[in-house]
Amino acid sequence: MTPSFLPLNSGPPVSKLCKDVLLIQMPIEIPAEWKRKMESKYPGIEIRSRVLWLELGLEANQIEPELWNGVTLTCLYLTHPEELMSNVRFIQLTSAGVDRWIHHQRYNSPDVAFSTASGIHCPQIAEWVMSTWIMRNHNILRHIESQREGTWSVVRAETRDSAGMRMGILGYGFVGRQYARLATAMGMEVYAFTRTPYTSDKKAKSDHYSVLGMGDPHGQLPSKWFHGESRDAVNEFLRQDLDLLVLCLPLTKETEYLLGPEQFAILAQGNKRIFISNVARGRLICTEALIDALHKGKIWGAAVDVTDPEPLPESHPLFSAPNVVITHHVSWQSSNNWDRMLDILEANLDRLDKGENLINIPDRKLG
Repeated sequence: MTPSFLPLNSGPPVSKLCKDVLLIQMPIEIPAEWKRKMESKYPGIEIRSRVLWLELGLEANQIEPELWNGVTLTCLYLTHPEELMSNVRFIQLTSAGVDRWIHHQRYNSPDVAFSTASGIHCPQIAEWVMSTWIMRNHNILRHIESQREGTWSVVRAETRDSAGMRMGILGYGFVGRQYARLATAMGMEVYAFTRTPYTSDKKAKSDHYSVLGMGDPHGQLPSKWFHGESRDAVNEFLRQDLDLLVLCLPLTKETEYLLGPEQFAILAQGNKRIFISNVARGRLICTEALIDALHKGKIWGAAVDVTDPEPLPESHPLFSAPNVVITHHVSWQSSNNWDRMLDILEANLDRLDKGENLINIPDRKLG
């Protein structure tokens, strides 16, 4: 009788994450099904979670120190004290920007891997940009005011449609690429500005998260590309007779107050009156210069979801400036965000387990 032997490697393969503790803090309860799936994929991993209660204020969301014991992997928005995070080797941010973290010891450690949430906000932010643009072009706010007054008044004001107009996108990342997709569908021409040159081989889809079917993965939509790291390069882009300028740049030392009095003066000299949309960070624009441009009619109008300062103090002069739409840093909001966030986290856990490069790695040198 031939003896039978069990193979030495029988049973599930050992995960590299078998001794890791993952701590998640997001504005939702982590779905039990997702947690079971991760525990099945990575036997031995421990998953802890806390809900981020945004309505309570950020200061009320510090995680209890005892919950940090043994934590090596995290998914967070807020920074936490270095002494609690001393064993953490991977930080998955739930924000696209890293500005909260650039002075944190973990961020400046070469032994700690970082990933952002870049890409999860593309559809809704692009919809916000285009909806506020359409509201201005079709005088929707004036019609709403008439409705509230209970009057039937014909608004006698310039009404524009987008066909044949030109959108300029400062920062052609995944959010900017979704603007281009919607703008092109509306008949607009797209100009793109990037920090570094975009050659044909660099237009291909990069290793970042993207919602299926969204954006411009191969860089085919812009009819003209601009690039540079200097204010002069940006100023040249602003001279391109744009109808709509969208800011979707990260806030860094180089981009702080990128649009100031000089830039608004350049825009005022163009053949068109431009509309400016800022969904990135408030300090990309000098607020005083924006207010002056609105009052003096240097620009067609503006829509800002972010401001400087933020939040705007009560009775701040930007509130009463003409032709401006202000929302309270909400363009990123969508009920789909957190499913997408868990998709990124899962993709990066897979890559950590396999020893592969992560997705959505920020440029720490540039911040």
